[in-house]
Amino acid sequence: MKNLGKIIFIIFSFIATATYASVTAQVTPKVVYSGEVATYILTIVGDKVEKPVINEICGTNVIGTSSQTSIQMVNMDYQKSYILSYRFMPRKSCVIPPVSIRVDDKTEQSNEVKVKVTKAVQDKNADFVLSLNPSKKELYVGEPFTLTLVLKQKQSAQAVDSKFVAPSFKGFWIKGEPQTTRSEDAEHIITTAIYKLAPQREGNLTIEPAQIKIATRMQSRDSWGTFLPQVQWRTYYSNEVHIHAKRLPNNAKLVGRFTIKARADKTQINPSEPVNVTVEVDGEGNLEDISSFKPYVQGVNVFAEKVEVNGNKLTQKLAFVSDKDFTIPAFSIAFYNLDSKRVEKISTKPIYIKVTGSQNSNEEKLNIKRDTSSNDNSNTPAQTQSSSSFVGIFGLLIAFVLGTAFGVFLVLLKPLKRFKKEKVFNIKDEKLLLIKLLPFKDKDEEVKKIVDILEGNIYSGSKQKIDKKVLKEILKKYDIS
Repeated sequence: MKNLGKIIFIIFSFIATATYASVTAQVTPKVVYSGEVATYILTIVGDKVEKPVINEICGTNVIGTSSQTSIQMVNMDYQKSYILSYRFMPRKSCVIPPVSIRVDDKTEQSNEVKVKVTKAVQDKNADFVLSLNPSKKELYVGEPFTLTLVLKQKQSAQAVDSKFVAPSFKGFWIKGEPQTTRSEDAEHIITTAIYKLAPQREGNLTIEPAQIKIATRMQSRDSWGTFLPQVQWRTYYSNEVHIHAKRLPNNAKLVGRFTIKARADKTQINPSEPVNVTVEVDGEGNLEDISSFKPYVQGVNVFAEKVEVNGNKLTQKLAFVSDKDFTIPAFSIAFYNLDSKRVEKISTKPIYIKVTGSQNSNEEKLNIKRDTSSNDNSNTPAQTQSSSSFVGIFGLLIAFVLGTAFGVFLVLLKPLKRFKKEKVFNIKDEKLLLIKLLPFKDKDEEVKKIVDILEGNIYSGSKQKIDKKVLKEILKKYDIS
């Protein structure tokens, strides 16, 4: 009878476990703001569970997982449950389909879950208020402007921790680090950050809202009524900014206000000695669109380093090598001046370089004067033979000197390897590749796809791969080098 009682208890326990076995799914929060992280939660009731492997939700990768196990008594029976959490960042509203899970040797299915994604909304009455204020909303491609980000925190608001998420600035150049200041008034603590930006292409561009995640303390009660301190996170958003960028007039490539200068470290050199020249462009504008200043000078070897842009200054270093006098041509740029409202051209002055001992003129002809006053005809052949021998020896001497000079030239030329030649276009340089592809974006769908990938990689931290075969075909098609 005792064994019969045990058997009945085991049967009823199995039936109870089977009855309680279930899988439910939900997403929190119920409304997800764009750029915010959501959590997909699976609650599984059962004794033996095969946890599912979920790597992607709503077309985005899972960025974090966690699990919990609990046991509670239901109707005088112990019930075991698992809570599986998957964190993801949905880009748009979607539906998560049912998930099949093995529970107690049976296949159970969860319910489907709808995920609602809405645009971030600025709450101007919150304890923390973010705002974005551009200095201009309509400007030319490449024209610099400032974007001021302001965070107002109420004096009474307390924060345990905070995480700031800046806008991605997709479609804009970012010029240097933002300048940050802090001040206070009677009601707020005010933090200001000023960004210097410039649009990369024409059209309507959008700067997405900035975000700040604030952790504050809160009190909650446990099952015994005791107050427990907890930390609660809340995300605050700024407004969205819309910029309209116009094409530059008169086919200009640059816009702003610039000055240019070039200086040489010397103007008199020995043959094959390098002249180092530094070209500098200063001013407000799209310096990033200025290409190399490397010129072609006949009979002169020219070496150019990579163009460097630091804030409002562009610098390029060049080296010129020759064995005869030459002139370094003027360096110039044309740009649309925002003050005069017209295209202007500015240039440096040419630089004349004197090469000491250079062979700039034709060698003097060798004239051998014969003595015709003598009447002794027997000496004429001897004199002619002597002159020919002299010319032959002199020719050998000239050949020897020229050969020696050429050898010395080759020896002196070796140190010039220290100068960097202008780098060949590298398709792994994503920023340079983006610049070269942007002009063809609107007329070629394949180019647009690659531009979108590059912008995501550069500005959003994505790591998408580009089809190299398609890229090479595009570069060949538009003769991009």
